Amino acid sequence: MVKSEVKVKKFDLEERLIDFAVDVITFYESLPDRRAAVHLGSQLLRSGTSPALNYGEAKGAESRKDFLHKMKICLKELRESYNCLRIMYKALLFKSEDEVKELISECNELISIFVKSISTASTKIPTS
Repeated sequence: MVKSEVKVKKFDLEERLIDFAVDVITFYESLPDRRAAVHLGSQLLRSGTSPALNYGEAKGAESRKDFLHKMKICLKELRESYNCLRIMYKALLFKSEDEVKELISECNELISIFVKSISTASTKIPTS
């Protein structure tokens, strides 16, 4: 990884979500041809690509409430992806153990970022 790529991955959340989505697609395409892998892989493909798309929507939110709603959708999809990856890991539904471990780790980090972002944005909403 080039130094500039590390900076992008670390600080540009949208780019990081897009990279995660691409990694999920690559992982999905490499899955073994087993019914459980196809089933869970299809679910992961949907939930793992969704946060990048929904984050784009959040950036264009019409209000803080709308922003929070879309950010929570991203978080929900990331948590679903995280659990799906963990199931696939425990059931040995992968071809590369390193690849699935990296996806689990990145997903967990993204979840932490969204939890903190939502918490920060929520505290700034005036109560009426």
